[in-house]
Amino acid sequence: MKPRNSSSVVRLGLLQHACGPDPVANRKKALTLAERAARQGAQVICTQELFTSQYFCQSEDHDCFQLAEPIPGPSTAAFQKLARRHRVVVIASLFEKRTAGLYHNSAAVIDADGTLLGTYRKMHIPDDPLYYEKFYFTPGDLGFRVWNTRFGRMGVLICWDQWYPEGARLTAMQGAQILFYPTAIGWHPDEKPAHGHTQHDAWEIIQRSHAVANGCYVASVNRVGHEILPAVGGAGIEFWGQSFVAGTSGEILARATQHQEEVLIVPVDLAQVDRTRTHWPFLRDRRIDAYGDITRRLID
Repeated sequence: MKPRNSSSVVRLGLLQHACGPDPVANRKKALTLAERAARQGAQVICTQELFTSQYFCQSEDHDCFQLAEPIPGPSTAAFQKLARRHRVVVIASLFEKRTAGLYHNSAAVIDADGTLLGTYRKMHIPDDPLYYEKFYFTPGDLGFRVWNTRFGRMGVLICWDQWYPEGARLTAMQGAQILFYPTAIGWHPDEKPAHGHTQHDAWEIIQRSHAVANGCYVASVNRVGHEILPAVGGAGIEFWGQSFVAGTSGEILARATQHQEEVLIVPVDLAQVDRTRTHWPFLRDRRIDAYGDITRRLID
C-alpha cells in the first residue's frame, strides 16, 4: 500500500530532551518540543523512550508502577490533538498499564488526522545493572508491526530491540520504509572513561547496520541528562543523547549533540528505499530455505 503523501520527501522530527521527576511537566515539555518540530516542518514526530518520566528502571520499586497509564490515555489524547492540529504523524513511547499487574513498555502510533493507529509493545526486555526492566515490563505480545501512515510505512521498535537484527528484518519485511527506535541509553559514569566510546559506537553501528541490511531509514531518539534518582542514589546514568537518522546505506544524515536538548529535523526521501533495495538486493538473495535454525536458542 502506498503512503498517502504526494511527495516522496518526508521531514522527521526527533525530540531529544532531559526528564525531571514530574510526569505532567515532562509531558508538557514533550508537547512543546513537538509543537516546535511541527512549526519547523516536521511531518513525522518521534519521542524518546518513556518520555513522561525519569528512567525509573534504575531500581525495582513498586511505587513506580503509578507512573504507568493506559493506551488510549492522557498522553495519547494530548498527542492525538496535536497530530490533528498540525497534520503530523506522532510516535509516542509510553509506560503502558494494560491492567492491574500487567504493564508494557510501548509506543503509540498516531496518524496525521489524530487516529490512534495502534501500539507496539517492546519485545526484548533487558535486565542489567540500573536497567531492571524485567521487573516492570511484560514482553510484547503484538509482534513486530508496521503502520501505513499519511507519510509512509513506519515500523517501531524500542531501545533494547535495537540490538537484534531479527526485529529489524521482520519489520522491514512488512514494508517498513523507516524504523524508529525510541531509546533511553547512557553510560554508567564509572565505566565511561574506559568503555564509553566503544559502547556508544556499538550502539550506533548496530542500528546503522539495520539500515544497510534492510535498505531503509533508521531514526533513533535518545534522551539527555544525568539522572540520579533519590531513592536509588549512586552515580546514576549519564544519558548520551546523540539521537540520529541513518540513510538507506547506513550513512549518518544527521546527529544531535551529546548534552543538549534539541529538536532534530531531518528530511528523508522515501523513494530512496526502492532505489537502494533494487541496487543492493539483499532481500532478493536471502536464503530463506537455510534459516530454519534461527528460531532455536542455540545450535549445539
